[in-house]
Amino acid sequence: MDTKQVEWGLFVGRLVLGAIMFAHGVQKLMNMGGTVNMFQDMLGLPGFLAYMTAGIEVLAGLAVILGLYTRISSLLLGFVMVGAIVTVKLPMVGFFGNGQMAGWELDLALLGLSVVLTLSGSRFLAITKEKTKRTSEQLSA
Repeated sequence: MDTKQVEWGLFVGRLVLGAIMFAHGVQKLMNMGGTVNMFQDMLGLPGFLAYMTAGIEVLAGLAVILGLYTRISSLLLGFVMVGAIVTVKLPMVGFFGNGQMAGWELDLALLGLSVVLTLSGSRFLAITKEKTKRTSEQLSA
């Protein structure tokens, strides 16, 4: 398999995962009062988790886009997605949604992308060049 093509694919995955998670985090931050209320009233979770979730989505989302500690950032985003699926989507809506709330198919896709990037990393156009078996010679080929 051509390593250059793999790295391009991982780069696109980084951009997609990072952009979606960053946007969702900013959306939460822009209505932090409503986000905290949703976590507490609807989900029965402590309010500080709303701040943690929004912060991880914004910071780790941006880090993934930039290729800054991609594996760690993707792992954090994966934990957020597991939390969203387990605490919100599974108990309330089902896979395709319920007409009022989206299902968990997007959450599952984002979790899958998080797992791929956590396991593989991504070096192409990344600030942090993670140590992998892919060499810079293979990347420039």
